[in-house]
Amino acid sequence: MKKTIAHTILGMLALSLATAASAQVKPEDQIKYRQAGYRFMSWNMGKIKGNLEGSYNKDQVAAAADAIAGIANSGMGALYGPGTDKAIGSVKTRVKPEFFKEGENVGKLAREFNAATNDLAKAAAGGDAAAVKTAFGKVGESCKGCHDKYRESE
Repeated sequence: MKKTIAHTILGMLALSLATAASAQVKPEDQIKYRQAGYRFMSWNMGKIKGNLEGSYNKDQVAAAADAIAGIANSGMGALYGPGTDKAIGSVKTRVKPEFFKEGENVGKLAREFNAATNDLAKAAAGGDAAAVKTAFGKVGESCKGCHDKYRESE
C-alpha cells in the first residue's frame, strides 16, 4: 500500500515538473523527446518478448519492465504541448490531430497504459514468467489501443 501511494505521489510530482519543464522546451524537441521515450520503451518490450520466447532471465525482464513503467509514469503527456501536432521542419510526427482534440479519451488511455506497465513491473518483480506473459500482453493491447486511434501509419 505504501509503495502504491509513493508511486502515485512520485507520478504526480513528475507530471507537474514535466508540465512546467515543457513550457521551456521547443515543440520540435518535445517531439524528439517523446519519440525517444517510446523507442526506449519499445526496445525494452523487445527484451521482454525475447525472454518470453527464449531462455527466461527474470533479472533482465524485471529491469526492462521497470524501465517501461518508469518512462510511462514520467509525465510524457507534457511532451504533447502546443505546436507538436504536426511536423516542424525535419522533425516529423505521426500523431493524429484527434489526439489533441480528445483529451478525456487520451487521458483514459494514458492511465490504462500506466496501470498496465505498473502491473508488468510488479509481475516481473515476482519472477513468474506466466504472470509476466499475461501482463506483457495487456501492455501490448494498451499500446495498440492508442496507436490504432491516434497514430498515423508509416
